Amino acid sequence: MIDEPSKKKDMEQLRNSEKKYQSYIERRNELNDLAKMLREERDMLNENHKELREAMKKAKEERDELVSKMRQHKELRNKLQEQAKKLIEAKQKKKGEVFKNLPLRVEELKADFQMLEYRQETTPMSSSEENELIDLIREKRNEYKHTKKQLEKQKLLEIDISDKDDVITELFKKADEEHEKVQKYYDENQKKHEEYLKLVRELSISIGEANKKHEQYIEVRNDAQANHEKAVEMRSKIIAVKGERRKQWEEAKKAIQEQNIRARSAVMDKKKLEEHADKSVDALKKGKKITLQG
Repeated sequence: MIDEPSKKKDMEQLRNSEKKYQSYIERRNELNDLAKMLREERDMLNENHKELREAMKKAKEERDELVSKMRQHKELRNKLQEQAKKLIEAKQKKKGEVFKNLPLRVEELKADFQMLEYRQETTPMSSSEENELIDLIREKRNEYKHTKKQLEKQKLLEIDISDKDDVITELFKKADEEHEKVQKYYDENQKKHEEYLKLVRELSISIGEANKKHEQYIEVRNDAQANHEKAVEMRSKIIAVKGERRKQWEEAKKAIQEQNIRARSAVMDKKKLEEHADKSVDALKKGKKITLQG
């Protein structure tokens, strides 16, 4: 039979094992809930990626459309300015090398520095090239201001404007209108490009967060599985211990039953002996022969 101290020790170990089993189960369930939450957050981020990509596609298409319009107006502006310049050159040939028509010269200089400014805004170049271009713009702008002042001073000077001058003026006017449209679409294009870049950055950040959530989900899921395996292992041990305890209990019970049977048999045998002795005494008293029987 198992002694009482060993029995108490076994019971204590069994209770501790059951507590561990419950703690593994609880931890497993907590980790499964956390893994589910992380998976849902990851899936939400991935779903948001579709919306961001659609917004990026739309912004890119709108940006490309603005660039296309800007180029169309730029080409038209350049053609108008080129036509005006050719007319000016033709007129200069007739009047000689001296350029006397200051209004046209002012418009020509204005067109020159506008084209140079647009080139600075839209053309990639090195620092040295950009500095040279800035100097050229400054030179053209100063010449424009100087020529414009000369024009203002010549209030008494009457300029004979020919049909060709009218055409040149109209061409420069239309070129200015086209330049304004070019600038307008350029500004809108820049805004749309910034919007596109912002969406690209958002998508990049969101993808990073989704990847992080996925890694956390895998890690937590593996922890949950590890706790589940520990719980299964502990449950097996508990079942084995309980089985062993039941076996020992049944063996102890059987031993007690056998001991009780032997005890009862011994008592019965004692009673038989006493009865036989009594009968022998009676026989002696009566003078009868005594015999031994089982």
